[in-house]
Amino acid sequence: MFDEKSHSLKMDKAIEVFSKELSSLRTGRANSAMLDLIRVDVYGQQMPINQIGSITTPEPRMINIQVWDQNNVSLVDAAIKKSELGLNPQINGQLIRLPVPELNEERRTELKKLIKSMGEKCKVSIRNIRRDANDELKKLLKSKEIGEDEEKTFEKNVQNITDNHIQIVDEKVSSKEKEIMTI
Repeated sequence: MFDEKSHSLKMDKAIEVFSKELSSLRTGRANSAMLDLIRVDVYGQQMPINQIGSITTPEPRMINIQVWDQNNVSLVDAAIKKSELGLNPQINGQLIRLPVPELNEERRTELKKLIKSMGEKCKVSIRNIRRDANDELKKLLKSKEIGEDEEKTFEKNVQNITDNHIQIVDEKVSSKEKEIMTI
């Protein structure tokens, strides 16, 4: 039998991944989630910064990373510089300070384009899940497990689920754009 719930859950997962990517984007505010996607090569493996030190945001435009092991400070510093966040770490012993600069107009426009393209990627994933669901329906129809009426009903349901998920992506894109454009 056809399980539209599993396809809906896959779409939810796509949106979840998209939301995580969005939260790691740098707006004018300090946010520890900005560092989530950065991996540091320590102890022979790629680790997120929050497993190497504690991250705090003492001020709206400052992120502090208290690195637990002195030997990892330079590695964390290098990983941050290598990332596309455009942050400039200041090291003070085992404390790394990351001042978050104000966004200029050019960077805001760049970020808007980036957000749009991330949103498009997410929508493509959602549409691919819809295509897989429709392929599955065609197979079930061919093998006579479901009738044509059932197939049409399921197809309509899958389309509704897809439309809802795409609307969620559009809302997230526009709210993130608003957040970036507000100074």
